[in-house]
Amino acid sequence: MTIRSLGVRWVALLASSVAMVGLLAGCGSGDDTANAPRTESGTPTPSDGTSSAPSGVPTDAVSNSLTPSAPQSPAGGTRCHTSELSASVGRNNPGAGQENFPVVLTNESSRTCTLYGYPGTAFVDASGKQLGPDPKRSSAEPETVKLAPGQSAWAGLSFANPEVSGAGTATPAALVVTPPDEEDPLKVAWKSGEVPVSGNESSVRLIPFSPGTGA
Repeated sequence: MTIRSLGVRWVALLASSVAMVGLLAGCGSGDDTANAPRTESGTPTPSDGTSSAPSGVPTDAVSNSLTPSAPQSPAGGTRCHTSELSASVGRNNPGAGQENFPVVLTNESSRTCTLYGYPGTAFVDASGKQLGPDPKRSSAEPETVKLAPGQSAWAGLSFANPEVSGAGTATPAALVVTPPDEEDPLKVAWKSGEVPVSGNESSVRLIPFSPGTGA
């Protein structure tokens, strides 16, 4: 994938994300339910993977408690499990007042598996407390991404530059990432500075998985 084509995808998907922010803002508790904190109940994550770490709960205690509300992955029987994946955050690709990061999952197993939808994500501090509001999903149509051993998929995570938006900020210790339909999260050290946690344009937005690393 070329830099130009990646740039076009970021712009197109972010445009749909911005449009969805207004729609989601009017949906009341519906989006909050889809992004509810996970507990140790072991209830599976929805196929869109949206989840977040609850305030005041250490990240090692995070597990999904979401009621599945989205369709299951078309290839659910072959999905990638947390134990088969590694997670990383790619280089920022800023633009138009936005900070854009690829959240990358790589298949470390010896079999081919699939990802479908969105990762669960949450910025957390050193104690595991969530920083900032729950992510908002874009309106982009998810695709099933097949990962052979060693291959990667990326999901776009973006937020308004705090210097532009005027949002309050905090510096996370880590980004907690839960693969779609999985209960166990992966934790990635966050090395990219402050993120918006309150005030104008503080929402974090997500676009679904695509093949590659987003680089």
